Amino acid sequence: MRHISLKPYQVFAILLLGLGSFAALAADTITVTAEGLADPNAETYQRDKGLLIDDLRQDARRQVIEKAVGAFIDSTTLVENYVLLEDRVFSQSTGLIKRVIKESNPWLGEDGFMHMLIQAEVFVTGVEEALKEMSRSSRVGYIRQYGNPKISVAVYAQDAARGSWESRSEIAENILKEHISSFGYRVWSEEMTKKLKSEMMEASTLDNQVEATVSVSHLKASDFSIYGTVKFDVRSVTLQASGVNVKKHVITSWTVKCVDNHTGEEIYFNNKVPRRHSWASEDEAVQDIGKLIGSEFSKDFFEQRLMSPSKVYELRVMGLPNYDVGVLFKKELIGLRPVIRVDFRNFTTNGISVYEIEFTGNSNNFAELVNNVLVKPLNAKFGEKAFQLDSVEQGVVKVSFHGNKDLDRLLEDFNSKPPAALAAATPERLRHIAKDESSLKKLEEINPDAVAKLRGGEGTGSESYRQVKDF
Repeated sequence: MRHISLKPYQVFAILLLGLGSFAALAADTITVTAEGLADPNAETYQRDKGLLIDDLRQDARRQVIEKAVGAFIDSTTLVENYVLLEDRVFSQSTGLIKRVIKESNPWLGEDGFMHMLIQAEVFVTGVEEALKEMSRSSRVGYIRQYGNPKISVAVYAQDAARGSWESRSEIAENILKEHISSFGYRVWSEEMTKKLKSEMMEASTLDNQVEATVSVSHLKASDFSIYGTVKFDVRSVTLQASGVNVKKHVITSWTVKCVDNHTGEEIYFNNKVPRRHSWASEDEAVQDIGKLIGSEFSKDFFEQRLMSPSKVYELRVMGLPNYDVGVLFKKELIGLRPVIRVDFRNFTTNGISVYEIEFTGNSNNFAELVNNVLVKPLNAKFGEKAFQLDSVEQGVVKVSFHGNKDLDRLLEDFNSKPPAALAAATPERLRHIAKDESSLKKLEEINPDAVAKLRGGEGTGSESYRQVKDF
């Protein structure tokens, strides 16, 4: 399979449509936290210190826009078309930022760069609207980047005869599955996934296959789960014409909810009490209930969730030596492109640091996303095996730190080395912020390929590596 990405003019067309709608649709925004950088060693800044602060603030705003665009364009497309996006979008921060909520004072870091943190509200509805206006084939292609969702269903029936015991209603479930399938989405069996997981775990444990065991632990269940419960009351009715007693099935209530299995969030819930309606049999009743539950969920409902600009996850980092290091780690997270918000929630003396992070990007393989955009940049700064991704499950990301335990050395690494985000930066991004040879040498330590390209080379990665990576 070949790697397919949007052509530059296609990216521009999508974004241009979106940007044209921002003014009219200003109510829909996203809040983004970012870090701006500037090189104080640049000759032009020696003559004008005010220009240094202006450029630093402008870079912070550009990073806000870059993160907002990254919520709708996958990382590969963004990197491949960075120059075009930079020219047409990133530089247009004045019209796209609704307001700056807060910004830090500028400071000169031990890494030699000027820094500024910023939090701003950005208009994003125009981009969403532009995507909705695309042709059906374009929309499907876009959605598949977000997972072409797998949806599981479960409908339970309960009445006085059953007591507190609930039974699955396959009739209602099949009606609901047919409704979901009509969107082109996949219907997933949670039961079979759990069974397969159990069998594979047992086999890999018997064979002592550690790698296989880890692989099985990441076997994905459905993206969304729909749960419904129907309560019946069976009543005897005497027909006036014949005097014959017949049983009627009356639905006293039915409830429905939908869970996003990536985060555990209940994204929809409702309950209804039908009036003046009865059925001759339970099967007829649950058949209609299957249709009623299905009517609660449109294709747009799932598309809006899939194209939601961001999702909130809990990040647990094991092994950070103290609270101060945890705060510095938060700064590293702020700089990363897919992270638009970070909240340092908790720290314990046994070394568990808990962060609430708002992530953008493709959640189809979120473990791969976290490894590529969080773990790898951090390891480029702190050492190849400093951080390890342990698990991604039910909205919780677990990462462990195995790097330098010497506190003074670790603090020096945090403060004196360039931000981890620059390990994944494009040459064009580095060109903006590195104006001096000494600054380039610092960046070369964490991002040698980009610096080599900036200097006119081809980078240090082998062609074999690049071809396999993009295959």
